Amino acid sequence: MKRYLISLIVSLWLVSCLRGRAPTVATATGTATATATPTAAATAAPPTSTSASPPTPTTDTRLPPERWQEWPVIPQPSARMRAIYQQGLAAGRDAHRFSKIGDCQNVDTYFLSAFDHPGEYSLGEQYAYLQPTIDQFAGSWSRKSLAVKGGMNVASVLSPLWADPASCQAGETPLACEIRRHNPSLAIISMETWWGKKPAETYEAYLRQVVEYLLHQGIVPILATKADNLEGDYSINAAIARVAYDYDVPLWNFWAAVQPLPNHGLSSDGFHLTFARNFFDDPQRMQSAWPWRNLTALQAIDAVWRALSQPNERNTP
Repeated sequence: MKRYLISLIVSLWLVSCLRGRAPTVATATGTATATATPTAAATAAPPTSTSASPPTPTTDTRLPPERWQEWPVIPQPSARMRAIYQQGLAAGRDAHRFSKIGDCQNVDTYFLSAFDHPGEYSLGEQYAYLQPTIDQFAGSWSRKSLAVKGGMNVASVLSPLWADPASCQAGETPLACEIRRHNPSLAIISMETWWGKKPAETYEAYLRQVVEYLLHQGIVPILATKADNLEGDYSINAAIARVAYDYDVPLWNFWAAVQPLPNHGLSSDGFHLTFARNFFDDPQRMQSAWPWRNLTALQAIDAVWRALSQPNERNTP
C-alpha cells in the first residue's frame, strides 16, 4: 500500500510538472534587457546594506564559462561572496536560513525536505559530515518557498502576477516576497523550465536580474545547472555558467553529478529525473537521479556555508 501511495504521488507530480512546462508565464511583466537592474527592487525588504555592482576583474584560476561541463559539482565561494555574506549578517540576515527559488524540480515534496525528517534519509558513514549543516538550517529544508511553483520560470519569479496573494504584499514579486518573509542568508536557484522558442539570452537576462537582486539584499546565491538538454545545445546551462562567472557566485553543477547515471538520470521524457528515496548508503537507490540531486544540493550548501563562515579561508577543510 505504501509503495502504491509513493507511486501515485510521483505520478501526480510528473503531471503537474509537465503542465508547468507550458508557456503559461507569458503574462510575466517587463521586457528582459541586458542590464541587471532588478525589477523586484520596488518591493525589496530591508536589509539592503550591500552593493551588487559588477565585480572588478581579478586574476584567478577559474575555468571560463565555455568550459562549464568541466566545473566541479560542488562550488567554493570567493572572497567577494564572503564579504556579501558577512555584510548581510551584519544587516540582519539569518545565518540559519536559506531559500529555494525554482520550478517543479524544487517543490518541497521532493527537493531537500527529507532533511527535516529523520528517518526519511540516511547519510551513512560517507556523508555523516553533512549532519551539522542539516542541523544548522533546520526548518529551511522542508519549508514551502514562496518563490517555488510548478510552471514558474526565471521570468515569472520576477512578476507580481505569480505571487501568492495570501502571503505577499500588493505588487510584490515571488522573489521579493520570499526574501521578506523568510530572511535567508543563502538562496539556491534552480530554474529548468523555460519557453521553448525564447533564446537563452533572454533567460540569461532575467537570471542576472535575480542574482543582482539577491546580492543587493545581502544574500549569497547558489546557481544550479540542469540535468536535461531540451533546448538541444546546452545553451541554458551555458547561460547559467556565464552569470555565475560574471558575478563570481557559487555554481552547483548538477548536470555533472548525473552524467555517470543510467540515461544521465533522466526519465524517458528527457526532462524529469529518475526517482528513489534519499538513502545515500544504498547503492541501488543511488542509481537514480533524485538522491543525487538532494545529496549534491546538500553538499553545495554545506561547502558554501562552511567557507563563508571562515572569512580568512577560501576553501573548506
